[in-house]
Amino acid sequence: MAKLKTKETEVSVESFLNKIDNEEVHDSCKGLINIMKKVTGEKPKMWGPSIIGFGSYHYKYESGHEGDMCLVGFSPRAGKISLYVKAGSEKARPFLEKLGRHKASTGCIYIKKLEDINVPVLEKMIALSVKELKKMYPVK
Repeated sequence: MAKLKTKETEVSVESFLNKIDNEEVHDSCKGLINIMKKVTGEKPKMWGPSIIGFGSYHYKYESGHEGDMCLVGFSPRAGKISLYVKAGSEKARPFLEKLGRHKASTGCIYIKKLEDINVPVLEKMIALSVKELKKMYPVK
């Protein structure tokens, strides 16, 4: 089985943020940290080389593949910020319609900057995502 690349690391979130030279992206990341910290009650941690995550859960698929992942998180990428929240569920659909300027896939929302989206709607989506993941993968 392939070794997981995305694991919680000891790298400082602050040192990662200090490497972001785009002020708009840097400010959006700081804002996202505050939002996700507030909603989850968790401290930000680095997952792999570029994901800032909050909380964690252990998953195991029928195939036998298993691992740990952050409950929610985000990563500044070239030209966009990837938000790792469960965006593909039926319960999330009404929120996506009110979120603002974004693109979405099953497990991600892509934004250019925090100012483009409706923050209270994002907070509700984060809370929903955490609730659904904890229900799918309860702590034993």
